[in-house]
Amino acid sequence: METTLVSTVTTPKLGTSHSLSPKLSPQFSPRFSLTFPEITRKKVTPLKRNTSLPHIPVRVSANSQGAPASAATTQVASLPSKMKAWVHGEYGGVDVLKFNDQVSVPEVKEDQVLIKVVSAALNPVDAKRRQGKFKATDSPLPTVPGYDVAGVVVKVGSQVKDLKEGDEVYGNINEKALEGPKQFGSLAEYTAVEEKLLALKPKNLDFVQAAGLPLAIETAYEGLEKTGFSAGKSILVLNGAGGVGSLVIQLAKHVFGASRIAATSSTGKLELLKSLGADLAIDYTKEEFEDLPEKFDVIYDAIGQCDRAVKAVKEGGSVVALTGAVTPPGFRFVVTSNGNVLKKLNPYLESGKVKPVVDPKGPFPFSQVVEAFSYLETNRAIGKVVIHPIP
Repeated sequence: METTLVSTVTTPKLGTSHSLSPKLSPQFSPRFSLTFPEITRKKVTPLKRNTSLPHIPVRVSANSQGAPASAATTQVASLPSKMKAWVHGEYGGVDVLKFNDQVSVPEVKEDQVLIKVVSAALNPVDAKRRQGKFKATDSPLPTVPGYDVAGVVVKVGSQVKDLKEGDEVYGNINEKALEGPKQFGSLAEYTAVEEKLLALKPKNLDFVQAAGLPLAIETAYEGLEKTGFSAGKSILVLNGAGGVGSLVIQLAKHVFGASRIAATSSTGKLELLKSLGADLAIDYTKEEFEDLPEKFDVIYDAIGQCDRAVKAVKEGGSVVALTGAVTPPGFRFVVTSNGNVLKKLNPYLESGKVKPVVDPKGPFPFSQVVEAFSYLETNRAIGKVVIHPIP
């Protein structure tokens, strides 16, 4: 039996995705000295593989007026039984990803809501999952990938307490990143998610900006907590221009009260690091950070260089490693999705103190998920790689 909806789902039309890309507010803080031009996307040919896009200066989202829900609307009269999604039925490279318009819409459990996905973001864990790096604890194939989601609630389970149909939400849909992630992820028209993993979308952010936040900002925040980071401490962030690193810099400064922040990147991203709040921007192509005379209370390794990081930490300090081999006293950290973390950080996002960073080559349209993954896996992305709009 069909379920009739009274909510309106907002999804911008294909070809106008740049209109929801992060832009600078006229009141943008003067310490952000970069110039971020408007991006005009040429019409794309579906499924054509072409990642040789020109370099465009990075865009950092500033506190701004949120895109109104009426920016562009798609009326949904009832929930369909089938949906469009990207699926892989085997483990491997990007070539195993296939588009499928006959995937069953997931069932909604009592503690879940069904989300009409507007935007989704890619993460390195998505690629590792597809490559079979943790197949022993993965959910059964075939898999619809995707952890990060931003969208609109279109159905609620019987035990859902706070969310309702029509709510604009965002979140990381998998509570345990490596242990039984959902078979039906966010790279689809619909996904079912536990209420406890979600938060209301910050009012000043659009869906593209919000989609790029959940897993990365939860990883940044929880990782800093694990190290015992607190006001007055110094930190070195390895890969400060990446999805997690760009948020570690901002949270360390504005939420935890760091006394000094250093971060590494390639030459072209040094100004971005400074604009995010780094006091010292280190060009890893010219300097070895472990050879610097300065040592740090905490090192956040978001790139996989723990063996070098331990040489730059103070006696009694902490090194948190997200990937690669771990060298003592470094320790491994894997994020746990938690909507309460997002709720706690929403005021910092809504005030503009913490800003999403969306890679300037995106957002990628839903037809170019393969291209987006290929780009993500070059390890050259700035901030987050976002998929938008999702039909």
